[in-house]
Amino acid sequence: MAPEIDLPGPMSLIDNTKGQLVVNPEALKILSAITQPVVVVAIVDLYRTGKSYLMNKLAGKKNGFSLGSTVQSHSKGIWMWCVPHPKKPEHTLVLLDTEVTLLCGFYNDLQGDNENDSWIFALAVLLSSTFVYNSMGTINQQAMDQLHYVTELTDRIKANSSPAFVWTPRDFTLELEVDGEPITADDYLELSLKLRKGYWVLIKKSKSFNDPRLCIQKFFPNRKCFIFDWPVQKKYLARLEQLKEEELNPDFIEQVAEFCSYILSHSNVKTLSGGIPVNGPRLESLVLTYVNAISSGDLPCMENAVLALAQIENSAAVEKAIAHYEQQMGQKVQLPTETLQELLDLHRDSEREAIEVFMKNSFKDVDQTFQRKLGIYLAQLEARRDDFSSSDCCMALLQDIFGPLEEDVKQGTFSKPGGYRLFIQKQQELKNKYYQVPRKGIQAEEVPKKYLESKEDVADALLQTDQSLSEKEKAIEVERIKAESAEAAKKMLEEIQKKNEQMMEQKDKSYQEHVKQLTEKMERDRAQFMAEQEKTLSLKLQVFNCIISIFSSSLQLRAEIQRKSVEYLKYHLCNTLTPKKRLSKDGRV
Repeated sequence: MAPEIDLPGPMSLIDNTKGQLVVNPEALKILSAITQPVVVVAIVDLYRTGKSYLMNKLAGKKNGFSLGSTVQSHSKGIWMWCVPHPKKPEHTLVLLDTEVTLLCGFYNDLQGDNENDSWIFALAVLLSSTFVYNSMGTINQQAMDQLHYVTELTDRIKANSSPAFVWTPRDFTLELEVDGEPITADDYLELSLKLRKGYWVLIKKSKSFNDPRLCIQKFFPNRKCFIFDWPVQKKYLARLEQLKEEELNPDFIEQVAEFCSYILSHSNVKTLSGGIPVNGPRLESLVLTYVNAISSGDLPCMENAVLALAQIENSAAVEKAIAHYEQQMGQKVQLPTETLQELLDLHRDSEREAIEVFMKNSFKDVDQTFQRKLGIYLAQLEARRDDFSSSDCCMALLQDIFGPLEEDVKQGTFSKPGGYRLFIQKQQELKNKYYQVPRKGIQAEEVPKKYLESKEDVADALLQTDQSLSEKEKAIEVERIKAESAEAAKKMLEEIQKKNEQMMEQKDKSYQEHVKQLTEKMERDRAQFMAEQEKTLSLKLQVFNCIISIFSSSLQLRAEIQRKSVEYLKYHLCNTLTPKKRLSKDGRV
């Protein structure tokens, strides 16, 4: 179970100072330590209307985010508070508190002094899984316009997903009813987002009315609304943090409780395209990628951010998989193994687990680039592991066994008549002793062959100087040695061929394992993607039907106007044919 991160209070995540957006490295360090999935709730308002009070309540604290009751802004960028999620075990709740001032149009904001405020607003949307829009009083056209600007900005950033959207009008004084019938806060929001139809669509002004609403409907298909009464009388607002709960408006307390319950129960884990859950390090990477893009003058692109994150995550996934493989082989394998097949069997089990680790920690591995790197590295690691171990083992064994023989040669023990045959006899005894030792590994044949080949000059010198042997016997012995060397070479070739066949078989099994696990992951991702697409398509279809309804109404109205216009023109033309002959309305001259 991953350790929980529970900050004692909020800390700056992104500072907006001197015209620059700067990421706080201490906040990134906190995020990098969060291995749990994160639920990210961001709140933005334009008028400093007590949003921090709501965020403190979500954190389960009375104090934390500054309520900013003075005219001086306390947010200045984005502040972060990470706490254990109160309703989702093994999840972390990340609260983002922002304050911006958007008083001019979207395109003017991008050129003027409020540019960074626009970016902060957009970053809150991009980083959150639930986005809370806090406004003062009723839902009006100005609030619509300000939200419209940022949805346009975020659309230019190529964001292919949007957070759940919650609108929270504060200090609300209207009665929630229409035509004398009570309505819910959600009904009020949908009525406020309702588009003008019919005759109004033909008037130019209605475009500025409909466009923001249509954009909001499209960008935030998942919408919710909570209204809040005045918490206390205005003169007590500056002391809101110090007031006891019983001193607050009971209706306000109930509304806050309902809001917090909904947010904590319904806010989902932040996900990337494809349903990939975001943890602390992934959120850290998104923050850095977006802010770096903005600072360099580029538009931060969601897809680019995901690809950059994929590079980091997939490299880390390869390292985790290799570390797991090393750990498992270290526990299971006693090197050198008795046979190559024993090593390959142990390798295959550890490799399968390593691939599982990689699949669990990787995403968007385009063309399986990182998976191939893992496969190549594991194959090389497996080959080198026993080769080196076996070579070292065999060489140490040979030196231990043949060391006394080499010393006898140096001492001249075999430099006498009959010494050659004695040397060959002793050498054969030592060879038999070497082969009787178990677990020499896959180099058990090749290493002694090379070793004995390096000692052939010694045997040849003893042969040529042995006076007990005739020239014919020496020639026969030379031929015997050649035949033995040829036989050893043939045996070695067979061993190499057998080893290659085993390695090829292992390579095929390894490939099949990679394909199997990749196919299973692709099927899981495809099912998740299809579920998301179906949900997105359903929401888009609702917006599309709304547009069709508007245009259908407009076309019917247009057709009716055209019909009336034609009738009027006929009448007008008929009455202006000649100065003396005019038609009456009933058609008479």
